[in-house]
Amino acid sequence: MKKKNLISVVGPTGIGKTRLAIDLAKHFDTEIISCDSRQFFKEMKIGTASPSEEELAEAPHHFIGNLSVEEYYSIGQYEEDALKKLNELFENHDVVILVGGSMMYEKVVIEGLNDLPEADEENQKKLQGIFENEGIEKLQDILKELDPEYFTVVDIHNHRRLLRAIDVIWQTGKKYSELIAVSQDSRDFNTIRIGIEAPREELYDRINRRVDIMMEKGLLEEAKSLEKFKHLTALNTVGYAELFKYFDGEWDLDFAVSEIKKNSRRYAKRQLTWYRKADDIHYLPLGYSQEDFDGLIGYISQQTLK
Repeated sequence: MKKKNLISVVGPTGIGKTRLAIDLAKHFDTEIISCDSRQFFKEMKIGTASPSEEELAEAPHHFIGNLSVEEYYSIGQYEEDALKKLNELFENHDVVILVGGSMMYEKVVIEGLNDLPEADEENQKKLQGIFENEGIEKLQDILKELDPEYFTVVDIHNHRRLLRAIDVIWQTGKKYSELIAVSQDSRDFNTIRIGIEAPREELYDRINRRVDIMMEKGLLEEAKSLEKFKHLTALNTVGYAELFKYFDGEWDLDFAVSEIKKNSRRYAKRQLTWYRKADDIHYLPLGYSQEDFDGLIGYISQQTLK
C-alpha cells in the first residue's frame, strides 16, 4: 500500500509559514495540523500571531485555539492527539500539512519522544528551590554547563523546560539533547520538510514590524486580560512576560515593546540554529514566486514517489 505523506512546514518565527501551509493545503485539497504550541491557547491570538479568521477559512486547521491557558497540556498529550488526528485525516487524504516553529512539537509528530524517566521528586524540589531563591538565570547557567547544545534551542525563559531537562540529565548522566535525538519508533508515513529562508537582517526586520502590528491589533489589551494568569506556564512567554513587567511598573511601555522584539529575535536565532542542523529541509526563498511554488510542488511529487 502506498505510504501517506506529511508535509512539514518549518522555520523561524515571522518567516511566513502560515501562508505557505495554506497555499500547500489548497493545492493538495487537504487540512493543516498546527505544531505551534503557543497557538493552542484561545486567549493568546494576537501575541502568538495565530492565523486570522480569513486564513482559517481558507483551509481546515487543527490545534489552533483548542485549549484554554488554564488547561495543562504536555508534549506527550500533544503527540497522542496529533497522531490520532493525523490517522483520521489520512483516511481521506494522501497528503496532510504540519506547520509550526515549536521544534520539539514537530519532532514528536514526525519521530516520537524517547522513553524519558519520570520526574524525580527530590531533583524537582531542589531545582524549584534554586529557581525561587536564585532565579531562572541560575537554572539557565546549570543547563548551559550540562548540555550546551540543548541550551541553544530550548525556550530559556520557560523554567519548566529547564527543570525537566536538568532533572533528566541528573537522573541519567546523559545529555538531554542526546536522549531526545534518537527517535522512539519510525512512523508509517513519509515526511517531507519544507522551509522558508531569508537574510537574517530581513527576518529580524519582519519580526520587529510584526511586533508593531501586534501592538496595533491590541496586544496590550490582550495581555492585560491575561494578567491574572501570569503565573501559568502558557503565559511565561515572549510577548506577554514583557508586558506583565510593564503592568507591574518595572518597565515603561517602549522598553517592554523593545524587549518583545529582542526576545523574539533571540527565539528566531535559536530556531535557525536547530533547523540548520537538519539536512532534509527543502527551502523556498522569502516572498516566493509562482514559479518557486511550482518547483516546490515538483519536488514534493518526486519525494512522494520514493
